[in-house]
Parts: sequence; C-alpha cells; structure tokens
Amino acid sequence: MEPYKEEFPAGSRVQIVNRLALEQFLQTWKFHNPLKPEQLEFAGKTAKVLNVGFYHGGDPLYVLDGIPGVWHEQCLASSAEKA
Repeated sequence: MEPYKEEFPAGSRVQIVNRLALEQFLQTWKFHNPLKPEQLEFAGKTAKVLNVGFYHGGDPLYVLDGIPGVWHEQCLASSAEKA
C-alpha cells in the first residue's frame, strides 16, 4: 500500500467486509480511529465513498454515504454495484 494513496477514490462504490473480518479488525487494531462495535452491523453493506482523509503516516480513512463511522481501507472491498 502506497502512503497517501487511497484504493477507493471519492464517488466509488465499496462493500464493507463480512462480520467475521470486522470482528477480527476490531479485536486486533490498536492504533488510531478504532472500529466501534456498532459498526459491525454494517457488515456486507455497500455504499458510495463520500470522502477520503489520511491519518498522519498515510493510512486512508473513509466516510461512506449513509453509513456512520470512519472506515479503514482494510474493512472495505470493491463493489460490483455502480456508483
């Protein structure tokens, strides 16, 4: 992963990974912007990327349309749905 380069630009469609993957991320991620337990309910949902910001060091952080919270790139995948 290249620092300060997002995989999913604003306007693209993404799918949140499955619940098991989110639970694993929730348990193992120990750094900035931890996943919140209430975000688990959005596993498998698709959404449009509204905004991409970067944590110091280059980690992309995503805001999704209609889905609360800040999302790490590891919690997202490309969606086959059109934007």
